[in-house]
Amino acid sequence: MTKKIRRAERPKVRQRKNIAFRMNLLFLSIFILFSILILRLGYLQIVKSEEYVMALERKEEVSVNTSVPRGRIFDRDGRILVDNEPKNAITYTKTSSTTTQEMLDIAEKLALLIEQDTNRTTIGDKRDFWILNNKEEAAKKVTEKEIAKLEGDASEIQREINRLTRERVTDEELNSFSKHELEVLAIYREMMSGYAFSPQIIKSGDVTEEEFAAVSERLGELPGVNTTTDWERVRKSYNTILGTTTTPDQGIPSEQLEYYLTRGYSRNDRVGKSFIEQYYEELLQGQKTVVKNVKDRTGKVIETKTVQEGIPGKDLILTIDSELNSALEDIVSEKLLELKNGPNSQALNEAYLVMMNPKTGEILSLVGKRVARNKDTGKYEIRDYSFGTFSGAYMAGSTVKMATLLTGYQEGGARIGETKIDEGIKIANDNMKSSVFNRSYNRIPMNDIEAIGRSSNVYMWKTAIGIGNGTYQRGKSLSLKSTTFDIMKNSFESFGLGSLTGVDLPGEVSGYSSRADLSDILDYSIGQFATYTPLQLAQYVSTIANDGYRVAPKILKEVREPSPDGEIFGRVAEETPVKVLNRIKNTDEEIDRIKKGMYYTYYGPRGTARTLFKDADFKAAGKTGTAQSSASVPNPNDPTKYIFYPNTINLSHVGYAPFDDPEIAYAVLIPNVSTNPGKYTQAQNDIVEAAVMKYFELKEKKEKDAEFDDVFKIKKPFNKDDILGEDDEKTDE
Repeated sequence: MTKKIRRAERPKVRQRKNIAFRMNLLFLSIFILFSILILRLGYLQIVKSEEYVMALERKEEVSVNTSVPRGRIFDRDGRILVDNEPKNAITYTKTSSTTTQEMLDIAEKLALLIEQDTNRTTIGDKRDFWILNNKEEAAKKVTEKEIAKLEGDASEIQREINRLTRERVTDEELNSFSKHELEVLAIYREMMSGYAFSPQIIKSGDVTEEEFAAVSERLGELPGVNTTTDWERVRKSYNTILGTTTTPDQGIPSEQLEYYLTRGYSRNDRVGKSFIEQYYEELLQGQKTVVKNVKDRTGKVIETKTVQEGIPGKDLILTIDSELNSALEDIVSEKLLELKNGPNSQALNEAYLVMMNPKTGEILSLVGKRVARNKDTGKYEIRDYSFGTFSGAYMAGSTVKMATLLTGYQEGGARIGETKIDEGIKIANDNMKSSVFNRSYNRIPMNDIEAIGRSSNVYMWKTAIGIGNGTYQRGKSLSLKSTTFDIMKNSFESFGLGSLTGVDLPGEVSGYSSRADLSDILDYSIGQFATYTPLQLAQYVSTIANDGYRVAPKILKEVREPSPDGEIFGRVAEETPVKVLNRIKNTDEEIDRIKKGMYYTYYGPRGTARTLFKDADFKAAGKTGTAQSSASVPNPNDPTKYIFYPNTINLSHVGYAPFDDPEIAYAVLIPNVSTNPGKYTQAQNDIVEAAVMKYFELKEKKEKDAEFDDVFKIKKPFNKDDILGEDDEKTDE
């Protein structure tokens, strides 16, 4: 009996053991899951808490478009060139939950307090506004039958209904708005154009004191509206290299929209659109105010806290000497007008002068002037064209001969002190060629110094032939090695001719220099083939003056923090370093030989500019140049057509001073000065003489005034009335 009971109990025992095992497994699983959960919570709280807090703050913090003053621009002596002018403004900031009707109500109230210009409203704006105010009538513009025929998903059908509705708003309905309603529309249009939480300017600049006060008194009735100070960019120099900025109405140019939006800009931000304002945008822009929006459970903003105050843009100190630049502008302008009113000037339009420090690359003066006829008076007038100094390239003539001779030294085409015969040169069936001073084709022996100072074409041609391992035989064809042009071109580029200078300005060109055949190499050696910018010529002569070191020209001297009080400069944030691009392959002895040739130009008995500085207190070195060119200019009777002048003359001049310890290097270029190759004046020499003498005159004056000068104090512009007008801004385009 007992054995039978035990046998019956065995399945129950096994069942209890099985249940116990399952319960233990369940508890173990629960324990493991809870352990994982606790570990995960600990990981999130301890390890990742800071990251998630920052992520939350990124969602809540918003950079708002407060009107932070843009950095100002000064010349090297602290004279202000570009300033900010404060002006009253009325702004509106919508939130993510602001409704269209709320904005319309606010626009209605604002229209009673301010006068708003309605000229910017478009036909599309008027159609949308009519639909907003006449919803029942607008709904009848598209019939049920028409809607039934539409195909596509719900969103596509709605878009088509909206399109048809807008198209069917009649001219009579569009013209039914009263003056008050048009002002409401104009205000509403500006309110709608901004992003949520980003202040949008409703009216700026022409806000009267009465309007400013009336709105300020009623801010409690106008949620999102604020009265504040906006800033207007004011240029106090005509120099176009300063550049311009967009207005809040213009905002970011469409072609640059993606670039700026990824950098935290808003669509209606002001940005630099040309030259210095554009190139140094990141320094000038400043930093927006960052705010934190506190919301309730419904998502409505109940409080806005400032996380970081806005910071004005940094101030730029340029290398330009505005007093010197103004004086040199006058010199170039007067000479250009004189030439334009003279004979054979049909193709003459521009004149350029660049002056820089050859050791540091600091550009002291960047002068470009263009002559144009005033439509009202019929007289010629001068306009600024300073950006032409690096955006336009021209044949420079004999001023490149130092580069030819230096290349000759490198490649065995010439030797220091070598005598070559200046004579008539005849290549195969070509016409006889000669130097300007040897039209009689005499045989005149001269060394390398005289070849520079007297400007011998023949010496340079024979040097180029030597570079190409050729031999000149009268009446025979030339046979030069195939790499001759590449050798000369690469060497010229190492001096700064035909290559980008590295200047910190946008829009620089390298000039034109297509591959030459053998017959062009002789022209290339005397500056009659490739084209160069005036800035390249200045860098090239600076390379010689600086003992063979090519330095990048620069327009920015230093960056300063915003002025603490508007009277003195902020601390230096950054100094622009001297940037040495390369050192040419010539020896010091070879470079000194070239300098002596340039010295001969001014002081040698047969130098091409031997009377220029004979009475000056300093010594200088230089090289004159003349190039035969051609030009196409607009027909004065029909601007859509052009007149081609096949034979024009370009004048050029490069040099440096003082001779023993150069402070300045300079380049002058006057393209197409004459349409008669046999009749032209050496106007470039007149400009050089006046410009260099003016530099030393102003230097002496500054040295006398230095003890009274506060270098940390902001100074007024050199000419306080020299403020850019509306018409002059067009020269930037």
